[in-house]
Amino acid sequence: MVTPDLNLLVTLDVLLAEGSVARAARRLRLSPSAMSRTLARLRETTGDPLLVRAGRDLVPTPRALELRERVHQLVQDAEAVLRPVEALNLQELVRTFTLRTSEGFVETFGPDLIVRVGREAPGVRLRFVQKPDRESTSLRDGTVDLETGVVGAATGPEVRAQALFRDRFIGVVRMGHPLCRGEVTPARYAAGRHVVVSRRHVDRGPIDEALKALGLERDIVTIVGGFSSALALARASDLIASVPERHTENLRGGMHGFPLPLPPLEVTVSLLWHPRLDGDAAHRWLRGCVRDACLTRHPEGPLRAGNRVQR
Repeated sequence: MVTPDLNLLVTLDVLLAEGSVARAARRLRLSPSAMSRTLARLRETTGDPLLVRAGRDLVPTPRALELRERVHQLVQDAEAVLRPVEALNLQELVRTFTLRTSEGFVETFGPDLIVRVGREAPGVRLRFVQKPDRESTSLRDGTVDLETGVVGAATGPEVRAQALFRDRFIGVVRMGHPLCRGEVTPARYAAGRHVVVSRRHVDRGPIDEALKALGLERDIVTIVGGFSSALALARASDLIASVPERHTENLRGGMHGFPLPLPPLEVTVSLLWHPRLDGDAAHRWLRGCVRDACLTRHPEGPLRAGNRVQR
């Protein structure tokens, strides 16, 4: 099957609009003879005369009338595809972005982010969804536009990642808890009753490995799926919650936090997105908004070390 010359669509669009070989030639800056030859090619390609003589004028055939609107729309669509991207007008942007984050991220950074987005792009809506795992499927299939979290083995190799801030784990207890007084030693910390956060239903992690190296083991009473749940239980009981300090800043009000008596346990929280959205102007703007919201809370700035991909 011979592929048709798609350049003929532009000529056909002009011919059907002008109804004249001479006028179409002037509009396309061609000679009348060149336009006549192109009309002949169009007739051969479509198998229809398209324009026929009626006195001194040309009139369209029924097939030409049928094609006129379709051809015009095709040419317009093609021009739109090939046209350079227009400058982003945030005031006229109407779009919903879905962000997959932890509850702690929304609590801590959501207010500043929402205020900025509403001021700069009032037609933009942010939809926050929970993050039950670290899989990249939702970024790949487009159900999620942006994600925050720690880059790990489950993160797709194609996913773009930019560090936002570094966080460290701390212990948190209710006010009046015995660990509010005196030095918190590894033995005192391990001897308490603990609530553990795990989205993968795993009850052991880096903290337990560090304690094991000291010959200690935590008494894990319960396992929950999020930091907010862990802190809620710790607030209402004698349980000890071990959570990232900056990620839970707004969730720990009225509670006592202390450094873990262990080698520093730090994580880098990153902004994640699929590479197909790299060049999307609105998406670039939103990424900047998220980075600035984190920078406002942590003026030391985003990290550069450890980035898998810097954008």
